[in-house]
Amino acid sequence: MASISVSLIEDDADIRRGLTLLLDKTPGFRCAAAYGDCESALRAIADDPPDVLLMDIQLPGMSGIEGVRRIKKLLPELDVIMLTIHDDDKRVFDSLCAGACGYLVKTTPPAKILEAIKEVYDGGAPMSASIARLVIQSFQKSPDSNLSPREQEILALLCQGKSYKMIAAALHLSKGTVHSHLKKIYKKLEVNSMTEAVAKAHQERLV
Repeated sequence: MASISVSLIEDDADIRRGLTLLLDKTPGFRCAAAYGDCESALRAIADDPPDVLLMDIQLPGMSGIEGVRRIKKLLPELDVIMLTIHDDDKRVFDSLCAGACGYLVKTTPPAKILEAIKEVYDGGAPMSASIARLVIQSFQKSPDSNLSPREQEILALLCQGKSYKMIAAALHLSKGTVHSHLKKIYKKLEVNSMTEAVAKAHQERLV
């Protein structure tokens, strides 16, 4: 089985070196590239796209949030996980809107970082437990929502970072049924992806 290739954008040389070693020393993973800022990544990342991008938010020059936005324009299918010291819901929302599909605080243990990379590679959207709580706590039922109770339930699980498979298991549904509900959710929210659905749910307080 091919290794999951991961690129890093992190300005702290020690953290960058540690993450590089973690990836290269763990079977099933490899560090494709490590950048100190978004500008360097934007110049080179499209030449050898990784499977997953792990990046900081607070960077010299261009911020990580703006960097995600620009990188996603270059590589729309690239999965991005934000790794940062910040855990307030405004940054969660900004990261999701910019195109990130996962968000972890820097205190996350190395093993959990690897799990998150694998999860997003498999179609999930990992977040630290504290981040997931912040997101869910900020949601309020909107009287204007036209989502059914089941669709709201699925969207809430999606916002917690659950993969399609995990949602199906939690609600005792088939994966096909979950996919069917998600298609309806995307259509009603007028979005095209899981990331956009989560961002809009947060923005419009749909769940």
